[in-house]
Amino acid sequence: MIPLSDPLVQLVEHLALNGIKAIFVGGFVRDHFSGHTTSDLDIELYGVTSLDTLETLLKPFGKIGLYGKNFGVIKLSYGRYSIDFSPPRTESKRGFGHKGFDIAWHSELDFAAAARRRDFTINSIGYDPLSQTLLDPFGGVEDLKAGILRCVDPETFIDDPLRVLRAVQFAARFELTCDEHLLVLCRDMIGAGVLKELPKERIFEELKKLFLQSTRPSIGMKLLHEMGGLPFFTPLDKLETTPQEADSHPEGSVWNHTLMALDTMASQRNGKWRDDIVLMLAVLLHDIGKPDTTVTVNGLLNAPKHAEIGVDIANDWLNRITEDKILISRILPLVRYHGWPRKLYRAHAADSEILYLSTQVCINDLVSVAKADFFGRAFNGESPTCFEAGEWLTERALALGVLHEAPSPLLMGRDLIAHGLAPSKTFKSILERAYTAQLNQTFTTREEGLKWLVTQL
Repeated sequence: MIPLSDPLVQLVEHLALNGIKAIFVGGFVRDHFSGHTTSDLDIELYGVTSLDTLETLLKPFGKIGLYGKNFGVIKLSYGRYSIDFSPPRTESKRGFGHKGFDIAWHSELDFAAAARRRDFTINSIGYDPLSQTLLDPFGGVEDLKAGILRCVDPETFIDDPLRVLRAVQFAARFELTCDEHLLVLCRDMIGAGVLKELPKERIFEELKKLFLQSTRPSIGMKLLHEMGGLPFFTPLDKLETTPQEADSHPEGSVWNHTLMALDTMASQRNGKWRDDIVLMLAVLLHDIGKPDTTVTVNGLLNAPKHAEIGVDIANDWLNRITEDKILISRILPLVRYHGWPRKLYRAHAADSEILYLSTQVCINDLVSVAKADFFGRAFNGESPTCFEAGEWLTERALALGVLHEAPSPLLMGRDLIAHGLAPSKTFKSILERAYTAQLNQTFTTREEGLKWLVTQL
């Protein structure tokens, strides 16, 4: 028995009185058995005669909307719940890509036949709330208990290329082992080039789920590697064959280090998805320049300027998976400066260098990435308990007021006008010199800045 809130019971009973049977499916049922909770529900409706009738029945419960016309899905915002209603249906492949399907409604279809179109057994579990009956024709509950990710129907699974990436993120989120038959299916699909059929926004959505909803995203990345999917996300495929100096990276290759750093970063997520995805992708790509820069000098491995060179590589990679330019603009500086917290700490850097750094990157984010980089590795001997460089930089940046953003200019155009200057093209160069002097701490207050300005005019 899956406990339901009173509002959900009222909704189900209302539909039943009008001849419609509601079956809970998908994540709501799966998450009950995996110990998770969700307010996003999928309800399959049996006995629906028309969408117009269904809309009329649902209107008293909240705001509704029809979307996915071919699928006949109605979304209802009902209290704290976001519910998708749909009739049982079958799907047949007719064309290219993730959306190339013919959809047929079958309101009287039995649950097992309707569930056969689903991707994984863990997503094919249903629950009849009125009879309090579990519907599990493909053994999804047992697979969850056994920690196995298995497909429902191999013949239909291959019709949707997105299912490869869904397998990756589900394996990571629920820490499942991919069934050997499913692994072979995915390898064959990738080998056939199906990932090329996917639009970038669909790829990005699955990566978001992997990096934002799993405690150990490394599980998904390892599975993607086993499937042969890394070349699609090149140059991630080059990280495994890029060695590192054993003293600083006993874990081995850049790939091993990146996976460990990802899991470390996942433990620091704050729940704000844009902030979290920026940090996760920055960690994924922070050493992306090492394959092109790693050399052996005097018997030691080194990757000079890998951060600087990695920026262009990361930019190209990110543009292949998203059009979100603001997101990309936050990630690239983190790749460029990820080594600076330790660099500045070792050099006992002056405050002016920290002020300069704050104009290039958010220091708070940078410390998070650098911390994941630092702890995301093996250690020879006892592991450190704190990231000293990060703590030092955070303390100094906080004292300087630049932990989250660069300092505001102390001198503005109006100050130049007050000194008798008419607005002109020289304003920009004067103000740039003033801001540089401020960062160099030639002056630290507006009053001092005004005195400095007199010497420049």
